[in-house]
Amino acid sequence: MNARDVMTKAVVSVHPDTSVREIARLLLDKGISAVSVIDNNGTLIGMVSEGDLIRPDQAAREARREWWLEILAEGEQLSPEFLAWLNSQKLAARAIMSAPVITVSEGTEVGEIARLLVARRIKRVPVVRDGRVIGIVAREDLLRTLGPSKPDR
Repeated sequence: MNARDVMTKAVVSVHPDTSVREIARLLLDKGISAVSVIDNNGTLIGMVSEGDLIRPDQAAREARREWWLEILAEGEQLSPEFLAWLNSQKLAARAIMSAPVITVSEGTEVGEIARLLVARRIKRVPVVRDGRVIGIVAREDLLRTLGPSKPDR
């Protein structure tokens, strides 16, 4: 069984200038956990996942850690860095996307995809043909190959 047999073909993509707020809305509306970032030529340049949306840059991570300490300290002011991060809806996909993207071809065997997901500690991998995304294989897609099919009713 290959990527083409298990991939989700309806891949949701965004432009590098798509705002973080728009991406969050898209993930919620579509019930998905990541989107591909595609340039003007249709080339895959990155991925934005739920984790990318909630995992700010290092300075904001430090501010967030400080914020939790301040809550525990009771009554302390919130860190200005953390407040700035909270107001970062003006960030675009290009600022938070993960790149380069690990990809597979449509002929990649599912066993190899499973090994790749584990080894790279990722949850999904785009399937590309001629530099274009034609599908995505997520852990859920691989699990479907292991589980029994639903009986016909």
